[in-house]
Amino acid sequence: MACKALRGGGLAAALLLAGHLAQSQSPPTAAVQEPPRAAACMACHGPQGNSQVSSLPSIAGQPQVFIENQLVLIREGLRDVPAMKGLLEGVQDAEIVQLARFFAAQKPLPTAKGPPDEQVYRRGQALAARGLCGSCHLPDFSGRAQIPRLAGQHEEFLLQSLKQFRDHPGPGRDTIMAASLYGFKDGELADMAHFLAHFR
Repeated sequence: MACKALRGGGLAAALLLAGHLAQSQSPPTAAVQEPPRAAACMACHGPQGNSQVSSLPSIAGQPQVFIENQLVLIREGLRDVPAMKGLLEGVQDAEIVQLARFFAAQKPLPTAKGPPDEQVYRRGQALAARGLCGSCHLPDFSGRAQIPRLAGQHEEFLLQSLKQFRDHPGPGRDTIMAASLYGFKDGELADMAHFLAHFR
């Protein structure tokens, strides 16, 4: 399984490199046009990629390379996302690059309902500092390259993702996250999720 994941990771990198080379040869445009398949993405991930469902991630404003990587991993079966099974079958790399570029260009909207609990927020802030989250996800948690934006993401989704990374990272997921979250208790992950969802 590890060998398969490594081979798949190399394949994903090679496929996306080709897409980036093709994209870099295209003239820049003032606005990113909506690809036809984007409507299928928005059916679950919300208008312009701003999720309306707390258990589903917002993909608006996520780094382009991060979106590309995830789509390729899901398409190649290296990440198991049951709700997306079959949706990416036969989707070519060029279309994945277009989708990622479109959603990366969208403005992320806040997902938090109401103000934060200040005590929980401060505890989460201290825990995120302890976990050095800002060193990879950037101090404003906006993400970069293959590292996702955490700021303003749904609190429920953040908590379920943090627990999954800590307990069952699975193939296609970043094992650095499993190591980074080692030893964090459920309550601490909940505090961190609250902080990141309400990040200001």
